[in-house]
Amino acid sequence: MADLKEKVDLKSAKKELIVAVRECRDRGLVQTAKWLTEQSAALKPLEPGEFPAFPTDTPDFLQEYDAYNVARSYYDVREYDRAAHVLRDCGSQKAYFLCMYSRYMGGEKKRGDAMADSLGPLKAGQDQCGWLRTLREELHQKESDLDGYSLYLYGVVLRRLGLQQEAITALLSAINKEPLHWGAWLELAMLINDKANLVALSVPNHWMKQFFLAHCYLELQMNEDALTQLQGLADKGFSLSTWVKAQTANAYHNMRQVEPAVDLLKQLHAEDPYRLDNMDTLSNLLYVKEMRAELSHLAHSVCQVDKFRVETCCVIGNYYSLRGQHEKAVLYFQRALKLNPNYLSAWTLMGHEYMEMKNTSAAIQAYRHAIEVNRRDYRAWYGLGQTYEILKMPFYCLYYYRQAHQLRPNDSRMLMALGECYEKLDRLLEAIKCYWRAYSVVDQEGMALVKLAKLHELIKEDQQAAAFYTAFVQQSEMMGTVDVEEQCQAYRYLANHYLKHKDLDQATFYARRCCDFASTREEGKSLLQQISGLRSNQGDDSSLSQSIAEGRPAVTPVTATPTSSVPPMNLTFTS
Repeated sequence: MADLKEKVDLKSAKKELIVAVRECRDRGLVQTAKWLTEQSAALKPLEPGEFPAFPTDTPDFLQEYDAYNVARSYYDVREYDRAAHVLRDCGSQKAYFLCMYSRYMGGEKKRGDAMADSLGPLKAGQDQCGWLRTLREELHQKESDLDGYSLYLYGVVLRRLGLQQEAITALLSAINKEPLHWGAWLELAMLINDKANLVALSVPNHWMKQFFLAHCYLELQMNEDALTQLQGLADKGFSLSTWVKAQTANAYHNMRQVEPAVDLLKQLHAEDPYRLDNMDTLSNLLYVKEMRAELSHLAHSVCQVDKFRVETCCVIGNYYSLRGQHEKAVLYFQRALKLNPNYLSAWTLMGHEYMEMKNTSAAIQAYRHAIEVNRRDYRAWYGLGQTYEILKMPFYCLYYYRQAHQLRPNDSRMLMALGECYEKLDRLLEAIKCYWRAYSVVDQEGMALVKLAKLHELIKEDQQAAAFYTAFVQQSEMMGTVDVEEQCQAYRYLANHYLKHKDLDQATFYARRCCDFASTREEGKSLLQQISGLRSNQGDDSSLSQSIAEGRPAVTPVTATPTSSVPPMNLTFTS
């Protein structure tokens, strides 16, 4: 799938958006209409004589207009079954879609009501999907006559029934007929599992494709590609789009570049203080930065706007979590899930809170619900791995950490967790591969080198162990974030290693470094005495060399240059 290279005709795009907004509103697709209006508002206004002509209603629709009109009023007040009943005999495309979509929404409402008390999906059973199968059969009978909107609904039903390939076919047909229907693009994106699937898609060469690509790249954790697409949209005229700005912030968030993400989301909040979209993401970032005052201010702000929005509940939940009040945090995440049982962030965050409360069974349940909502949520897979690690079940950990690594192949945290799992299972070569890869993609915790050193020490590869210990102490001193215990062990090993190999200068240097720490001071003194005895035997009474005074070892072991764009590592090892 090639990216769009030509410049978007903004005036034509604006006209298309205006028409699409009306078409979606007529069909009750309010979320898509909202998104389209925001993109339209980001473009330059049209002159009075430039507004597009809206499609003419068909004669059969005009004959059914009264039924459609009253059904639409019922739909707007969420009386879905009543709306569908009014339109049951209507045959025009618009009325037929509203009838079928009302039936779908009615089924979803009943399902949501049943889930509210249990805060989780219902057990699989015949009754759970019966209404979806009925809708599928009826839509399939008229598939050749369906318009783009009804094909979209058919694709949604197929996806919900697990018929992924059929759903992709239906959604591609819907997009080709109605390329401005953003809801169809989003449903299609949920069926894309990797870049190969994305490239294989045959979607219309419409300017909406670039929005779709940016969204898919973000979902697939291809954040640099997503930023490129988003910057392209901004350059082509959508620089004022709140969606483009918010998705850019999400890309920075995924890349753990907290400052630019916070700045963009704060800018959006300042421009529109009543906008609650993405404010839960901002609260996550403020939580990570431990900015309690800013998070408190955000929580009060969103609560004043609408305390019954899922984003508001998540912001308040994060605020209580930062204060260490995990029970209250769980309460607000549960409120968010009562409002929307498919809200991914609430499931994942609630899992984190249960982990803090040492309630591993509840944490597992929450993380598994998050995966049911979106299997591409690496945080849920990683959380499950951590939970089973607490339960000392390393084979389970290995499975879940592998899933997280597949979603985030260049995240050192996933690789370090995998390495520790392999180490516990005594699969040391696989562990070494993971730790080395973690170092290669810029080890965020700075522990990959010492892990590598310890493993090479364990398998009696002394030269490699010394090389990695040397690199570790250099890195620790450079970063200024030192794990004293690990550094002491590194100095102790290096002093003994160089003493064993009769490199007395290096041995003296590291023995003296051992003397700088209480835990290794006595051993350092003992080593210095041994070195002094060896020097006396060799008749070496000269002063120490300048290289020792400078305190730099002669070995520079690590030749790989850390990079954040190393291709994914094959972690399919044999037992």
